[in-house]
Amino acid sequence: MKAISGTNLEQAKSHNRRVVIEAIRTNGPLSRAALARLTALSTQTVSNIVEELEGSELLKAEAPLKAARGQPITPYSINPNGAYSIGLELERDHAVGVLTDLSGRVRARIEKAVDRPTPGEAMPILAGIADELLRSFRFDRARLLGAGIAMPGRYAAEGVTSLSPVTLPGWQDFPVARELAGLISAPVLIENDATAAAIGERLYGVARGLSSFVYLFLGGGIGAGMFLDGHLYKGSRSNAGEIGHMIVVPNGLACVCGKRGCLDRYVSLGSAYEYLDIRDFEQHDPETLAALIEKGKTRIDAWAEAAAEPMRQTIDFLELAFDPQTIVLGGSMPPSLLQRLVRQLEPLHTPVNPGAERNLPRIMIGATGRDTAILGAAALPIFSETNPQFDVLQKPLG
Repeated sequence: MKAISGTNLEQAKSHNRRVVIEAIRTNGPLSRAALARLTALSTQTVSNIVEELEGSELLKAEAPLKAARGQPITPYSINPNGAYSIGLELERDHAVGVLTDLSGRVRARIEKAVDRPTPGEAMPILAGIADELLRSFRFDRARLLGAGIAMPGRYAAEGVTSLSPVTLPGWQDFPVARELAGLISAPVLIENDATAAAIGERLYGVARGLSSFVYLFLGGGIGAGMFLDGHLYKGSRSNAGEIGHMIVVPNGLACVCGKRGCLDRYVSLGSAYEYLDIRDFEQHDPETLAALIEKGKTRIDAWAEAAAEPMRQTIDFLELAFDPQTIVLGGSMPPSLLQRLVRQLEPLHTPVNPGAERNLPRIMIGATGRDTAILGAAALPIFSETNPQFDVLQKPLG
């Protein structure tokens, strides 16, 4: 038998703090009265939370605004210098690190070349990048929330890989988060690249303020990050969004997963480069790849045309299954390829409610570009501290 439990006072207080921060983050500077109206919290509760957040320098008071009647109104905004976080991204040919402030602004960036590193090789490299970032920008270290890392693959509890990433063999069952946290002496959170990118896009990109959207990460493979009703959906085993292995062409092209006709084989970056006869595209720098794409425009246009229908099917499925406000396309796919694909998608399949009024396009291109996963990784500690966590308010017993 299952029941729903309540929550203790501290959990509710923490949730309310996150609600206030989220309201300001998505709406811009707000007064205490406006916060009370938006959050449905009492004026006294809002005043207590604002006072606490201002005292900890996560919020800052803006210049008072004249009111039509009564005292001037003081709006509050996010203080960029109130907290910092490290973002790390590991692919088989490069490792990147950024240091961001609470607003998402990149204060330092470091990139190093790697070659399919094992955990034993990668961990010191990532720790070294984190150390360089901290030395390159001076700030109060007490304001470092931690580090986030984005990697391809699946992850179980406590940041342990549950399935070895295809692009990084040898990582099966490796406790990434724990090992890296020990090396950098800071908390570490890990997410697959699609989920990290969805978080980054919601905090800083075109999905800012949206409660329900799907982010499609198009890279060497395809994954999805999903926000439903204001919170991240990860599934019962934290592996929701593995849509790259959804069959879109029955008995189609063979896939590394053992099935045939998977979406990855038609829409991913790897499938696009097959049209250009580039088999080891990870070994080429972005400038070289851009030149090859430009040189092979006719072949790439053929890829986009072939990829359009499998992608339309995927979009149709996602809209029917999750009813998102929009679907955001992004990832490591070069903008020129992504734009060619998007142009080919129209007309999309007819939505289930074609007469419904929309205030957003059905498809949007992400704003964070090539750095989407690493910005999302940097956002993980911030997101953990500032996003409302509704699950603490109702938990299953037993």
